[in-house]
Amino acid sequence: MRWIRAAGRGLLVTAVVLTGYVASGTPADGAHGAGRGPLTLATAGDLTGYLGPLLEGWNRTHPGEKVTLVELPDSADETHAQMTTDLRGGGRSRFDVLNIDVAWTSEFAAAGWISPLDPGRFPLHSFLPPVVDTATYDGRLYAVPYVTNAGLLLYREDVLAKEGVAPPRTWAELERQARTIAPKYGLDGYAGQFLPYEGLTVNAAEAVYTAGGTILGDEGERVTVNSEAAREGIGFLADGVRDGWIPKKALTYKEEESKQAFQDGHLLFLRNWPYAYVGASGKGSAVAGKVGAVPLPGPDGPGTSVLGGSNLAVNTHARHPDSAARLIAYLTTERAQPQVLTKGALPPVRAALYQDPELIREFPYLPTLRASVLAAAPRPKSPRYDQVSLVVQAVVHDAMTGHETPSAAVRRLARELAAISRR
Repeated sequence: MRWIRAAGRGLLVTAVVLTGYVASGTPADGAHGAGRGPLTLATAGDLTGYLGPLLEGWNRTHPGEKVTLVELPDSADETHAQMTTDLRGGGRSRFDVLNIDVAWTSEFAAAGWISPLDPGRFPLHSFLPPVVDTATYDGRLYAVPYVTNAGLLLYREDVLAKEGVAPPRTWAELERQARTIAPKYGLDGYAGQFLPYEGLTVNAAEAVYTAGGTILGDEGERVTVNSEAAREGIGFLADGVRDGWIPKKALTYKEEESKQAFQDGHLLFLRNWPYAYVGASGKGSAVAGKVGAVPLPGPDGPGTSVLGGSNLAVNTHARHPDSAARLIAYLTTERAQPQVLTKGALPPVRAALYQDPELIREFPYLPTLRASVLAAAPRPKSPRYDQVSLVVQAVVHDAMTGHETPSAAVRRLARELAAISRR
């Protein structure tokens, strides 16, 4: 998964590292610097190049508080590793404020790496409601939502039109169309992000949630995955590979590989983030003008997406808290947020933008995305999220490759997650 998207490409959207302040201009709790000054902003690869120009606007009007952009790897796992290594250095950290994947808020807060923020100092009321929950831990606000994301089902509009069928709303319809229609047009049926990395955690969580299950409860202290719903969700993915309507090559896909397969005309259906719709509809795409998007399907109707995106959080050891807070406020203003969408192809957090007629004309998937975000759920919250994600990836991949039955995989997942919660 990549920050620039969310998670990211999905789940991980641009990881911006700023300095630690609240938006009012006063130091965040725990920040030991004060005042204004230069900032370091670290990002996992900004693949669309939108962030530099956006920050130039800040630098022109804040010459004494210029931001230096540091790009980390565009892989969520690698970015996480570099950030956590740096943060363990305490006061020697190179980073000031962190734009972290929404799934990392609990981990970073529990480790004491980011400071709690006063919710009254940020325009949280103007954001899509579910995104605010991704920025909290143990009942407190530890970050400010910056970019959101939700998975969509992209489909070949032209192919389904020729067949006279509507896009699938249920798993059974998705399976039937992927199995019977795709081969008639020389296409693979369905793909997501199934390589064992953060993207697979997202796809697996969506399948479990959509079936009515959960993975963890009580901020990661209670394991809830051992359920019939979880077996059904993981079984849906594993059976797809076994039966061939999910091609085996999809087990090697991350966001970019799956997007490329779809926009090169090799897939009938793709689960991905909205950036993939933009790419598939753009110049040079083999399927431009032939792409539709609907909410992810489920057993009996629309399913549940996992929330992607990134949150701006304050490093506990930030150097210039006031400037950091001001930058966070700048990046979430009514002026900056549309640029996140129009220049970065990233879903903004401000709710009003999803009902703007001009933006909807340019980005026709916005109403669908809004509905998906409002119905979405966060990834499992845990102070040991990195370990949780690694376990989910490994176990679900074993189920999808046929090395373990879905039932055995769920039992193993419950055991290994319980072991993590006891550490």
